[in-house]
Amino acid sequence: MKNVLLSGIVGSTAYGLAREGSDIDRLGLFAAPTEELHGLHRPAESHVSTAPDRTLHEAAKWCRLALGGNPTVMELVWLPDELYEVRTPLGDELIALRSSLLSARRVRDAYLGYATQQFRKLLNRSADDAPPARTAKHARHLRRLCVQGFELYATGALTVRVEDPEAYHAFGERVAEDPSAAEPLLRHYEEAFAGTPSALPERPDESAADAWLRRVRAHYLRAAA
Repeated sequence: MKNVLLSGIVGSTAYGLAREGSDIDRLGLFAAPTEELHGLHRPAESHVSTAPDRTLHEAAKWCRLALGGNPTVMELVWLPDELYEVRTPLGDELIALRSSLLSARRVRDAYLGYATQQFRKLLNRSADDAPPARTAKHARHLRRLCVQGFELYATGALTVRVEDPEAYHAFGERVAEDPSAAEPLLRHYEEAFAGTPSALPERPDESAADAWLRRVRAHYLRAAA
């Protein structure tokens, strides 16, 4: 893939939750050649592959998702240094402005929204008699989304690697036996979000993302000349 600006290892490996046999997931962003953005047919905004498992979003799409508080894309700019596999100067610029992409309402709604979706999946899988391992995985996702989302909301910073990974696995196993056991955790964090002042502004600084994206477009227009 050409013009990758930033890419790294995410998912269970980054969280510290990987066990033997766990997949290694990669996430990144790339810049479409600027000239290709002016034609009748726009280039693909995402490329997803398996073996290796990798998702790459075009720079503009990544910015839109990040400005919306999307938990999956947001972790890319908060990874520990050793987990980056591609890191360009433009990628470093994006990391430097990561805090400006955040807003209290969008972080709260996105993280709690995804956590609630995980809870519904847990209940549905209970009804469908889903494999316990899959149910446990969704339970770990729910807990991580609550913990990381609240940290980001309350402090303005995100720690990708979780504290006490074994507690997450124990939680997943407990919820696999009784999916309703996840509800107290979800309700606790709903109350925590509601009762805690956020370190984040009410709106993200879209102008910072726009200025960065324009630098990307200018760079890849010159590169094609």
